[in-house]
Amino acid sequence: MASATPVVVVGGGAAGFFAAITCAQLQQHRPVLILEKSRHVLAKVKISGGGRCNVTHACFDVAELVKSYPRGAQELIAPFHRFNPKHTIDWFEAQGVTLKAEADGRMFPVTDDSQTIVDCLANAAQKYGVAVYLNSGITGITPPHTENGGWLLQTGNNKTITAHCVLVASGSSAQIWQILSGLGHTIETPVPSLFTFNIAHPLLHELAGITIPGVTIKVPQTKLQASGNLLVTHWGLSGPAVLRLSAWGARALQHLNYRFNVEINWVNLPAPDVAHILAQYKIQHATRAVQAHALFNLPLRLWKRLAAQCHIPETLRWADVSKKQLQQLVAQLTQTILPVTGKSTFKEEFVTCGGVRLSEVNFKTMESKLLPRLYFAGEILNIDAITGGFNFQAAWTCGMIAGSSMAQQATVGYEPENHL
Repeated sequence: MASATPVVVVGGGAAGFFAAITCAQLQQHRPVLILEKSRHVLAKVKISGGGRCNVTHACFDVAELVKSYPRGAQELIAPFHRFNPKHTIDWFEAQGVTLKAEADGRMFPVTDDSQTIVDCLANAAQKYGVAVYLNSGITGITPPHTENGGWLLQTGNNKTITAHCVLVASGSSAQIWQILSGLGHTIETPVPSLFTFNIAHPLLHELAGITIPGVTIKVPQTKLQASGNLLVTHWGLSGPAVLRLSAWGARALQHLNYRFNVEINWVNLPAPDVAHILAQYKIQHATRAVQAHALFNLPLRLWKRLAAQCHIPETLRWADVSKKQLQQLVAQLTQTILPVTGKSTFKEEFVTCGGVRLSEVNFKTMESKLLPRLYFAGEILNIDAITGGFNFQAAWTCGMIAGSSMAQQATVGYEPENHL
């Protein structure tokens, strides 16, 4: 029986599902297929946010929202005016899934279970007739030979699928990037974006688990700087400040082969202010032992370690602190230098900087500027964000725009026809 050439989505992740659902919801002329190379769809959705799924971020000002994207900020301004976190909340609400915002702005399903989001997307896809094929990786993409011809997709099991239009939403896929490069697209070299710092320094020994609020961290040999909470881990440093620094410095730090020094201002105050505060404290609490009470709301274990770095014994009183020791303490509090010797992936939530060059994509439609009826969404593009739900928001937004565009395209030259 004859049927229309389908719309095909390559990749069963967040962006792919959202695009497929949108396309299938808006048109019934052509079937919508998702081809997923693995045995499971929405795998990253399932593991994100520690298994809770950080769906989006409670940031509703587009000008503020794009500040969380080291790559893609300018290109996402117009798309975010069309579909932003408010629309994401409303969309999931319409599917019966309520989201909640936490103190830091991250948004999760009220169930605190990522399976809620997986089920929601899977059910919506089924509701609108999206067909999902597992173990269907793509090994080749051939453009149409004629203006109205079909795209040819070769799968790993030696099948050829003819598609009216194709959305590539395969995530960070070296194989797909290679295929797209062969089609003429420029691929910005992929490098890790969100990662933590490996530091083996005595200062951090036995401090794992400590969180220090409001820290500023720099890479002195670059212009990189970030502020936020800092977490001491068994292997070094993590937390929002480090992850922001790694995102904004993805390429610069890769060029340094992940070996560089970081400068930490533990108290987020200029050195003269810290010196003044310490001098006043020295007068007011002359008989108190320096290591007995932590200043600047620092964790006591860290305070003791910083004092010890300045050769201040545990029993030394403020009255007996020398001018040199005071200067050293100011330096330790505002300019601790630690050597980074490598990186570690941030949990399972790896993010890649790099992908399809953004100037080759029309962000009004997410269509390739080089090849008609070829679309992109998700991490296949050179778009990435800091942690906090921003990467998913880009996936929902670009997926929605691509799905809407493909739905319009699906009505062009529509005639029932055979496809393999």
